[in-house]
Amino acid sequence: MLFNSFEFLFVFLPITLLGYIAILKLFKGRGYAIWLSVASIAFYGWWDIRFLPLLLVSMGFNFLLGRRLLALNTRRGGRIWLTAGVTFNLLLLGYFKYVDFFIVNLDALTGAEIGVIGVLLPIGISFFTFQQIAFLVDSYRGNVHRYGFFEYTLFISFFPQLIAGPIVHHYEMMPQFAGRQRLGVIPGNLAIGLSIFAMGLFKKVVIADSIAPLANSIFDAAAGGAQLTIYEAWAAALTYTLQLYFDFSGYSEMAIGLARMFGIRLPMNFDSPYKANNIIDFWRRWHMTLSRFLRDYLYIALGGNRRGPVRRYANLLMTMILGGFWHGAGWTFVIWGLLHGTYLCINHAWRYLTSAWGWPKYLTPAWIARPLTFLAVVVAWVYFRAADLDAAHQVLGAMFGANGIVLPVKLYDQLGGLATALGLGIGGMWENTSPGIDRNGILVTTVLLILFCWVAPGVNEVFGRFDPVVDRDLRRAAPARLSWRPGVVWSIVIGIMLALSLIMMYTARTTEFLYFQF
Repeated sequence: MLFNSFEFLFVFLPITLLGYIAILKLFKGRGYAIWLSVASIAFYGWWDIRFLPLLLVSMGFNFLLGRRLLALNTRRGGRIWLTAGVTFNLLLLGYFKYVDFFIVNLDALTGAEIGVIGVLLPIGISFFTFQQIAFLVDSYRGNVHRYGFFEYTLFISFFPQLIAGPIVHHYEMMPQFAGRQRLGVIPGNLAIGLSIFAMGLFKKVVIADSIAPLANSIFDAAAGGAQLTIYEAWAAALTYTLQLYFDFSGYSEMAIGLARMFGIRLPMNFDSPYKANNIIDFWRRWHMTLSRFLRDYLYIALGGNRRGPVRRYANLLMTMILGGFWHGAGWTFVIWGLLHGTYLCINHAWRYLTSAWGWPKYLTPAWIARPLTFLAVVVAWVYFRAADLDAAHQVLGAMFGANGIVLPVKLYDQLGGLATALGLGIGGMWENTSPGIDRNGILVTTVLLILFCWVAPGVNEVFGRFDPVVDRDLRRAAPARLSWRPGVVWSIVIGIMLALSLIMMYTARTTEFLYFQF
């Protein structure tokens, strides 16, 4: 079941909300946890009930193992159980997500012709697996308090964050699940949560889904072997960069809004990442809970920066390569992770050199640093989106002139002779290539959306006065004219967003989130 579907908006969500409110009013115990757990499990099973036992077995195993780790008195015994638990979770994830990838590559290397199994990837398995691994590690370290079965089940399966994150920690969620007696704030939570959800829905179905067809058509053409013009290649790369931004931003806001309707605050997972002035800052803003997991449970486990600069950079590369592989079973994702690992190493080395040589801390001004960071991210996204390495190289080659440089005819008439004399391979075919593409419309839309990404406040700023997320250090207030507040003006704005979103949902095919089946 998708958040941007009519059955979710008009059936599942109202029933779940009404049941939750009724239980809170009628009962003083933990009935709300049972109700939300059952509703969340039903939400998961809606997509494909065959994978419901997988989720239940995974939760049951990790619940019992976590209790076992808490009960152990010796670290030696705990280490054995922890190793068994992490191994179980990784094998489960590895089978469903990577077995066909390894078979294909084994066939290519050995000629064995085993043939793929055709394993269907369960939704959310990457997220609830990492979440439970983190829980086991924290239980082993003694950082977890006693907990009940339904509290644990709700912690893992809470439907706003189940299928695409954020990857939440027990210390963020368990205390909230244990304190459900604040009936007085429910109307306010509903208003705030619905407003945040409406903004996210608008970003997903009105913006992201509207620009997706162009990116899809050009990347599909590249996968089919078509030679792209420089304009087409940049149009594909930039529109996908924006599609992914508004899709992920939209989902993250919908998740935050849905949780807030139930009086729950989720951690921030998306904080205007294209505002980043360097790659380090980008990863503090993009998929923030994944970055936290990779840092705390992989990078530090590998040694972090405790064993000298060479080992530090090797750990960074390994962490990002594995992070890329987590995103998908393909060499394109590995290259994407390698690129970002390389970016991070360069960024850290630059910081070290500027500090050691006494240069200003921010030697590069923001008006240069932000576009440069954005360009690096765009290049990496090509690998993230492309069907295979050949398609990625086709797009990237065209972006940087491998298929010639196309200029508007008027500009070509002025510069073409000089360019030809210099052997630059510039052509004047602007009007005749890529039929069906409105260049002016795409250019204007792309520029406006990039500027929006660079300057618009995030949900943690628009709703900063009302503590939209659990992260206190990320609660920033936007200027007063852009800050949400109860009233007629914002009610009209939210109503328009909802109306436009519902119209788009009715007239166009419902699309999955890009992070849906991970």
